[in-house]
Amino acid sequence: MVLRSDQGQRRVAIYIDSLKLGGAERVTLLMANWLHSANWQPLLLTRKPTSWDFYPMPEGVIRSVEQADPLWMKRLGPLALPWRLKRLRNWIRQEQITLVIGMTTIPAIKLLLATVGLGIPCVISERNYPPMKRLGLSWRLLRRLTYPWAALHLVQTDFVGRWLSLHVGAKEQLLLPNPVIWPLPVLKPELDPNSWLSQFGVGVNDPVLLAVGTKAQQKGFDRLVGWFRELAPQHPRLQLVIVGIAVGTYHGRDQQQDLCRLLENDPLLRDRLHFPGPVGNIQQWYERAQLFVLSSRYEGFPNVLLEAMASGCCCIASDCPQGPAELIQDSVNGRLIPENASTQHWINAINELLRQPVLRQGLGAAAEEVRDRYHPERLSSSFIAALDHLLQ
Repeated sequence: MVLRSDQGQRRVAIYIDSLKLGGAERVTLLMANWLHSANWQPLLLTRKPTSWDFYPMPEGVIRSVEQADPLWMKRLGPLALPWRLKRLRNWIRQEQITLVIGMTTIPAIKLLLATVGLGIPCVISERNYPPMKRLGLSWRLLRRLTYPWAALHLVQTDFVGRWLSLHVGAKEQLLLPNPVIWPLPVLKPELDPNSWLSQFGVGVNDPVLLAVGTKAQQKGFDRLVGWFRELAPQHPRLQLVIVGIAVGTYHGRDQQQDLCRLLENDPLLRDRLHFPGPVGNIQQWYERAQLFVLSSRYEGFPNVLLEAMASGCCCIASDCPQGPAELIQDSVNGRLIPENASTQHWINAINELLRQPVLRQGLGAAAEEVRDRYHPERLSSSFIAALDHLLQ
């Protein structure tokens, strides 16, 4: 039986757009699990329906979905925001919520507006470096207006915290980097790397460059394909595998086709670029790769890099804003490449690692230290203590 607030259990709503494949979504579910373990009743609310869910729901978490907009609200578009906020406010009151958490910018803004006058603490968490994340003017203005109202900002890095404090008045903060669960959880679908690659003629000893992500532009996959094009003649069996990009369109673009077009003049090279799509056994893919490449233009705190390091995979990452420099000490536990590095710089660095297996193995072994540094128990206690303090 689910205890309600009038029976002594605190009810916390976590609001995020969807539970599709992604780092913010994984962290959202982990927070919900922490809350349940600490005797809170977590309710996880999304705008998108459960058909979007990639991850299973943790035990004890109530799953909710916002009501679909009626036709008149759809026709109003952004002008219907006040009615959407009223609906969200009514849901919060009906569910007797005692604290709310907004994951990512727009859900955070909506919660801050919907809870005005309710006396409910609102905690918000940006999941990317805000200046690099595209946001419409109206949402930027609302962020500047509402973010100072938050009871607490969860920030992944000190740098992002300073930006939020300076530009949007985010004063109350808790530094909470992403944790890593080891071994990495196994979900569906499970695709064995060697079996899946074998259907494309890839042998078990063929070297693999691995990248992971769902947003090609942010992750810099176009840059990575360009580096691969230059490296491939020097490594005739080298394969590039990009996990996470699904078949179909994303924001009106077919990301797989966009990346394939970069190699359209070389069909043989195109055959060495692979898209397994979303996979649930990502640890096996990290362990199969000779090298994990984070070519991102910007990050918040890169879960994929953290997981690759925990898997003992040798990693090379762009020193983009923000997060990789929190994880990698250059030439100690991976390679950290300057944000403004040239294409040739990248090619030389990747080439060096491909040609030196002993160096790769040493960097990969040193990277495993993140399993302890970002262990969930180190982070969950400070998270729960901060929320407890808000209700005292």
